[in-house]
Amino acid sequence: MAILMYFGGVVVVLAILLYRRVRIPSTLPKNIPAAPIYISLLGLWSDMGQDEIYDRWLRQPLEKYGAVKIWFAGRWDLLVTRPEYISDMLKHEDVFAKAGSQKKIPWSVIASLVGDNIINSHGDDWKLYTSIMKPGLQKTNFDSKPILDKSRRFVDILLNTQRDTGANSGILVNPIIQRFAIAAMGESFLDIDFECLERPNARIEVLQSIIKRTIFKPLYFNFPVLDKYPYIFRSRRRAFAIMKEFEDLLYDLVRNRPRKILRKEPVKPEDELVIHMMERALDEGMINEQQFRANLKILFLTAHEDTQQLLNSTFWQLGSDQTIQDKLRAEVLATGVTNPTSETLNKLPYLTSLVCELLRVYPPVSQLINRVSLEPYLLGGKLDIPKGTWVGWNALGVQSSEAAWGKTARQFIPERWGDKPEEIMAKARRETVKGRYIPFNAYNRKCLGQGYALLEMKMVLFELVRRVRWTVDPQYRLKLTSGGILGPLGCRIRFEELDSSRMNADSVT
Repeated sequence: MAILMYFGGVVVVLAILLYRRVRIPSTLPKNIPAAPIYISLLGLWSDMGQDEIYDRWLRQPLEKYGAVKIWFAGRWDLLVTRPEYISDMLKHEDVFAKAGSQKKIPWSVIASLVGDNIINSHGDDWKLYTSIMKPGLQKTNFDSKPILDKSRRFVDILLNTQRDTGANSGILVNPIIQRFAIAAMGESFLDIDFECLERPNARIEVLQSIIKRTIFKPLYFNFPVLDKYPYIFRSRRRAFAIMKEFEDLLYDLVRNRPRKILRKEPVKPEDELVIHMMERALDEGMINEQQFRANLKILFLTAHEDTQQLLNSTFWQLGSDQTIQDKLRAEVLATGVTNPTSETLNKLPYLTSLVCELLRVYPPVSQLINRVSLEPYLLGGKLDIPKGTWVGWNALGVQSSEAAWGKTARQFIPERWGDKPEEIMAKARRETVKGRYIPFNAYNRKCLGQGYALLEMKMVLFELVRRVRWTVDPQYRLKLTSGGILGPLGCRIRFEELDSSRMNADSVT
């Protein structure tokens, strides 16, 4: 009897502690609903995609109230999708400060991965990192040739893999896309060829797959307090070790890259990449090694992940709708160009509108809660935000909202953007300022790599439609990721080489 009473008491104490941990703070706005806490843990027993979760539990309250309270990364936060709320929040960096996992959950696995960097820092640290890295991230003269070369090699591998598999079966595209995205990023930002396309299963690339599986595990991601006890949870001890291995390997590869060792003359200012600027800042004492490592890691991660998942979405969307693929192919072939430059690509209206629409319907960063209010604020003139509240946005929600985009909001229609490249980009800028189109964030903290991301997507799409036709494997059924970066899971595609591709004598073999 005494034993039963003891265990009963333990259960009661644990229940009280759990309740205190997960109860909604009384300081949060009371005029908006709270999303069920269990949706943050669905990945433990369900394979529902982000789109399914959003439609079932979040769309209705968010479209009615514009904001909800949501359990995320171990606490109750505010998630907004009403455009005026988003615009107001992103516009006022002085009130809603960027603050990532290194501030929110500094003991966690994900914090050990990202550290304090240009994306999630604020104030003087952000200004310092930006002064060093911005010129390399926002170059107006990105050399497009390395991207073209990697795109050609990427298409070659897709075709070779299809031949090995057989014409009747689709191939799993995500592993090959990841290799391409890392290879292109290394050339354009880090002055290194990671040789991921030439060497399958390179350790730096393998680690990316492990990391993505590790950091988004629902239990630990939503209850990061468990990361404080790696001596109890062996999987977390392993997770910390993986993050450290990745950091040390990346640092070693980049700092001891062959091009740097063999280079006899300094890099010309006009040819400098962001890594050259970061290394100079480290050597001159502007940043310490910890800051260098954190920014190196976040550059590696963000400069390939978004492209990777957007390409997965591209294969699905254009493989499901041959009309769109054929229209893009006609525009590309009409140029008569086999070695496109950035100028060539930026003159193509349908290509430009297609990339904008892909980013609207399939925003890789679909949700982000990484801002904290530094003072009380009336968001959009309607929503009382107390000091110290974590606030974020859901791009998938606002970019599929009929209130923002009309009755066709959930349809894929590239033509909605306009007929001329300058008209298309002007519309994208207007919608961003209004808080209705946020694949690259907005205002002072908009993505510095936006120009490169658009160039890379246009280049690889140009090469793809010029050389191959693809369709989705009939056996594949669309399933989007359940959390993290948004994109199709396990997408299988069938590729057919086009005769016109043989005209290109410069194709990499």
